[in-house]
Amino acid sequence: MARNTLPSITAGEGGLNRYLDEIRKFPMLEPQEEYMLAKRYQEHDDRGAAHKLVTSHLRLVAKIAMGYRGYGLPIGEVVSEGNVGLMQAVKKFDPERGFRLATYAMWWIKASIQEYILRSWSLVKMGTTANQKRLFFNLRRMKSKIQAIDDGDLRPDQVKEIATKLKVSEEEVVSMNRRLSGDASLNAPIKAGEGESGQWQDWLVDENDSQETTLIEQDELETRRALLARAMDILNDRERRIFEARRLSEDPLTLEELSTEFDISRERVRQIEVRAFEKVQQAVQKFAEEQAKALRVVEDA
Repeated sequence: MARNTLPSITAGEGGLNRYLDEIRKFPMLEPQEEYMLAKRYQEHDDRGAAHKLVTSHLRLVAKIAMGYRGYGLPIGEVVSEGNVGLMQAVKKFDPERGFRLATYAMWWIKASIQEYILRSWSLVKMGTTANQKRLFFNLRRMKSKIQAIDDGDLRPDQVKEIATKLKVSEEEVVSMNRRLSGDASLNAPIKAGEGESGQWQDWLVDENDSQETTLIEQDELETRRALLARAMDILNDRERRIFEARRLSEDPLTLEELSTEFDISRERVRQIEVRAFEKVQQAVQKFAEEQAKALRVVEDA
């Protein structure tokens, strides 16, 4: 599953269109076919099976990646990082747990993309203050709340309202808005293939999910939330506070803010965050395996 074996987005105006056209050629998998491929990879390290699992989900990566178009980063790089997350998901996927790969892979894809965004938006680009970082992660949400949906610069009254609510200067709002306004809208026209045209959002709609599949995925989401809540019980108070503030909050706190709160260094906060994340990951996997075993016992009874 080497990264360079997958289609890539070439530079130029038509590069993205050609990529989308290419990944549409890979067939979607039926549940039983997906299960058998996953078992072949899990039990026999069948790289061909793994490649089929990855390529059949490239459209899912493209769909998720477009949700992060507002950070001013090359969409090709965002998609590429999402593909890395997808490959990690395929490596970890256990078909015996009873849910589809797409449901499991979604978390890995998003995590990979978000880590890339945070790496790319360095302190030099984001600014060094906590307020500027808060502005970075909340500007789009604030614009949506005040219905500032037009492209381009904000109106003076909109700038003032956002600056007041986020406690930053109006100059910082204007500057950050311009940085985050670099990618195309979902309503932009696109030629998806020979004889096909429309808008981004038309092409990205997942036409393969039935109502039954949607309900199953919603149930799986609730199950994962319950597993996460249970796993977090293994953390001590400080680990839990840092994990929630850094990984689960819609407005994540900075390392600097948490270092001040706990009177420790920023590097120490980062170490605690990483350790807590690893603990939660291991606990979630353990509890999920226990749950799967329990279900098999019931089914065999």
